[in-house]
Amino acid sequence: MSTAPTASKSAAAIDKARAEGRAALIGYLPAGYPDVEQTIAAGIALAENGADLIEIGIPYSDPVMDGQVIQAATTEALAKGFHVRQVFDVVAGITSKTDAAVLVMTYWNPVVRMGVDEFSRRLAEAGGAGLITPDLIPDEASEWFEASDKYGLDRVFLVAPSSTPERMKRTVEASRGFVYAVSIMGVTGARTSVSSAAKDVVAAAHHAGAERVCVGLGVSTADQVREIGAYAEGVIVGTALVAAIRDGGVQAVADLTRELSTGLVREEA
Repeated sequence: MSTAPTASKSAAAIDKARAEGRAALIGYLPAGYPDVEQTIAAGIALAENGADLIEIGIPYSDPVMDGQVIQAATTEALAKGFHVRQVFDVVAGITSKTDAAVLVMTYWNPVVRMGVDEFSRRLAEAGGAGLITPDLIPDEASEWFEASDKYGLDRVFLVAPSSTPERMKRTVEASRGFVYAVSIMGVTGARTSVSSAAKDVVAAAHHAGAERVCVGLGVSTADQVREIGAYAEGVIVGTALVAAIRDGGVQAVADLTRELSTGLVREEA
């Protein structure tokens, strides 16, 4: 790993929110759903209505952590002919119109197939902040460490309730921008309540040295955003936004984002 300092777009966005006395809101959208242009429009709507960071997911034929709503969306995007290279069009389309930090969330195989250096270069050229890699562990990420340092990209690894203290520390040290805390064991999907494990995972990541921890999996309401924002630096919403664009298009994404953002301000103790 390089020790050269690299400006992190994700860290800057989260720190800006923190300076405003709130947690950061991170919204997830699958690339190419319902089509590329609408993904771009929805991403812009996210940024204009309260999202600080945006995750763009690459549709994948064999997901390991996506719930039914996201699986259905990505299956449709693939059926319509989405190609991995189009994710750079999505990222560029959003970054050219907003100040939000835009990350790509992807399983590792599509990156390897394109070439880690090539993928990283194109992401940086599109204005992307970095990658969130659910199925890549730091022990197997040497090529990604090199490319992310070369192109100034954030590398966001995941931690979970099952992470050992040793694994937590290794993951925190390998991450740049923020650490993605999975609040539950299982697949994604909106839930009526936030897992009590979320707070413990965030505490463990902070204890291991993480400055910024963002919680995802299951967040769908402003109350849940408020609950998580009390102890985490960022709150990630995915399934609820995908359902919004499915049912009501870009306007529904804007409306939900605005509603979710009402939960961001931390209440005074």
